[in-house]
Amino acid sequence: MDALLDTEGKETSATHAAYRKLREMILTGELPAGEKLKIEQLRNLLNTGASPVREALSLLTSDMLVERLDQRGFRSAPVSKENFEEILLLRCKLEETALRTSIANSDAEWEDRLVLRHHHMKKAGQQGTPAFETAHKAFHMALLAKAEMPMLQRYCSQLYDLNIRYRFLAAIGPSYQKRDIAAEHQQILDAALDRDAENATRHLIEHYRRTGEYLSSQMDS
Repeated sequence: MDALLDTEGKETSATHAAYRKLREMILTGELPAGEKLKIEQLRNLLNTGASPVREALSLLTSDMLVERLDQRGFRSAPVSKENFEEILLLRCKLEETALRTSIANSDAEWEDRLVLRHHHMKKAGQQGTPAFETAHKAFHMALLAKAEMPMLQRYCSQLYDLNIRYRFLAAIGPSYQKRDIAAEHQQILDAALDRDAENATRHLIEHYRRTGEYLSSQMDS
């Protein structure tokens, strides 16, 4: 029995590791959108077995980052202007609801955690992209943490991940780099701490739409 548990534990660990790595590669564009994902190539790339790779890809289909092709394997989910605009619309609507509710339910513990997440994000911005991405999501999810609506928060988290690939595309261009992202985050934080739901949601939506407008213009060019 112990041997069986050990084997299952190793398989679970290998699947989780493959899932995390493949997810990162898709989000950052290392595995291009729409690319066929071949089990054997990924197995060699990750230095793991075919079973963990296949299971990881199945998990990523639930995240909408991978598509299953009938009888033909998997591919990374394609990107398009229409898809991005749908993601943006849903993020703005769902996160406005979540942030308003979170502010209405706010307390001192939520304030402290939000300030701490913001501080970690600022520090991570000096440490490189992987560290910043983790801290950036933690800050945005902390804003919504007191909404106390698990399904809504789960959808917001998933939409955040789906948006990351598009944000990486937008960050390539020079005009995107001219934005003062830190100032935008500070405005959101200050309004949230002031329990000012109107300004907090306005700054949050403007923050998202600036990226959206830039990316839409890139896709038109």
